[in-house]
Amino acid sequence: MPARQTAAPARPKNLLTTLRQLLGYMSHARWRLLVVAVLVCVAGLANLVGTFMIKPVVNAVGEGDYEGFVRLVGITAVIYVLGVASAAGYTQTMVRAAQKVVFDIRRDLFAHIERLPLSFFDRTRHGDVMSYFTNDVDTVSEALNNSFANLVQAAVQIVGTLTLLLVLDWRLTLITVACDAAIALYVRFSGGRSRRFFSRQQAELGGLDGYVEEMISGQKVVKVFNHEAANLERFRGLNERLREAGTSAQAYASTMVPVTVCVGYVNYAIVTIVGALLALGGSMDVGSLASYLVFVRQAVAPINQFTQQGNFLLTALAGAERIFAVMELAPEVDEGVVRLEHANDVEAARVAAGAAGWAWLIDGEHVPLQGDVRFYDVDFGYEEGQTVLAGLTLYAKPGQKIAFVGSTGAGKTTITNLINRFYETRSGVITYDGIDVRDIEKASLRRSLGIVLQDTHLFAGTIADNIRFGKLDATDEEVRAAARVANADGFISRLPRGYDTPIVADGANLSQGQRQLLAIARAAVADPPVLILDEATSSIDTRTEALIQRGMDGLMAGRTVFVIAHRLSTVRNADAIMVLEHGRIVERGTHEELLALRGEYWQLWTGAKELD
Repeated sequence: MPARQTAAPARPKNLLTTLRQLLGYMSHARWRLLVVAVLVCVAGLANLVGTFMIKPVVNAVGEGDYEGFVRLVGITAVIYVLGVASAAGYTQTMVRAAQKVVFDIRRDLFAHIERLPLSFFDRTRHGDVMSYFTNDVDTVSEALNNSFANLVQAAVQIVGTLTLLLVLDWRLTLITVACDAAIALYVRFSGGRSRRFFSRQQAELGGLDGYVEEMISGQKVVKVFNHEAANLERFRGLNERLREAGTSAQAYASTMVPVTVCVGYVNYAIVTIVGALLALGGSMDVGSLASYLVFVRQAVAPINQFTQQGNFLLTALAGAERIFAVMELAPEVDEGVVRLEHANDVEAARVAAGAAGWAWLIDGEHVPLQGDVRFYDVDFGYEEGQTVLAGLTLYAKPGQKIAFVGSTGAGKTTITNLINRFYETRSGVITYDGIDVRDIEKASLRRSLGIVLQDTHLFAGTIADNIRFGKLDATDEEVRAAARVANADGFISRLPRGYDTPIVADGANLSQGQRQLLAIARAAVADPPVLILDEATSSIDTRTEALIQRGMDGLMAGRTVFVIAHRLSTVRNADAIMVLEHGRIVERGTHEELLALRGEYWQLWTGAKELD
């Protein structure tokens, strides 16, 4: 299997592409966002007009116009109330719009990852995958919740403020525009450098999450081998790299606000002095100066909003780059046209049913499923330059039990991975009832296969739920019947809550053997035409293995079965045993035939040679 990578997926080369993709998702909530934009504009304009009303109010005071003063203050109050109501409306609407966008991103991301080939999960650590759904999606969510409305409001205020400043006094506005231009240039300079470090920060965070996930799940192994100190040292290294990336990102981003504020204060001081001189000279009224000075102070606020949201935006874009990079990965190819049908799914009279009532639908005709699997001169390797299987040719007739034995890395599990098309062959052909497996829909192909792996995985839920995972519509009686076949019913019945016993932490409340029994029961309830048992009894004691073997014999009757086992006793009754070494079959035959050869198998059976 290829080595796992800790690096994040390749980022899109063009930032505009990422923005376009994100805007595409935002269009899913376009009506809500449109409402937000309208309400934000109303709130922004209310703030601008309310500030502009300072001019007539101050002038009314200076002229001693009491009635005009009261009227203008009332109008100003109504304007601000309208602004507050609009702000309350857009904040609530924005929350719903942002959650809709994030919901769609998570949905599509999960759906796409489900369609990715198994090789993606071989190369990518689980913690990195989880980081896409947590850290990266969360940064997008935070940016939408905090930044979209603020940026729209800031844009309205900047344009509106500049317009009203020009109306009040164009001479003072030249000073303000010069200071704002200096702020904009610095924001561009600092933001460009921050973005690179925020991207690196997200990648380092994914690597750290992956390492933590592996170490937490493997804590028992860590403690057995006293690796706590070594793991801590490795964690410190990863954490240090994350600290450096985060520090560099924040070092640039955090200077934006202080620089903006300082330049804003300088601008305010200059405008105050120049405006006072203009007012004293009679070329500017006091009301205009008062309104102008408030606008100058407020002019810094929208720019501050841009800079304050810079961290959210930069992090969100880095996270969005990672998300969309994964979503651009090529999904698993499925060019199959042959479909599998069951007599229960269509009119039984139309189905020529084979094993367990299944049939292939080929060009409108039903061909009975027999379970005839053949390999013709198959070559395969997980990576370029690597050969795992070389010129492999074998056949499994319907109802036969075929066993594979050999040392670790000989290619036993790889054979079963090719049958269900987790991977594609480099050359050669694999047929299933005479049909090239590449012509069979993958869903149908895998539906016809029941697989029990050495490494079991149980899901959150009850014991019954985990058995029913093999057949989601299985009745309670079918669940119990499958458990009896796997000889799991005994230990389940002894549990306080029986089949309703909840599974915790991937079955941590069960023994390894019990988890394996549930995995076998899960395959039994699916009632598949073909079974693959990849060292399915490796974690079960000899006595339990004997009980299971009798139950499995009933389950395997009439079905083609592939068995991979280190315990040779479990394959003694196989119809054919394949001995593999370095991706080639070096011996094949029944148990008695191989012993008579006194070759590799005989050495394994007598203990002259051990499986490693």
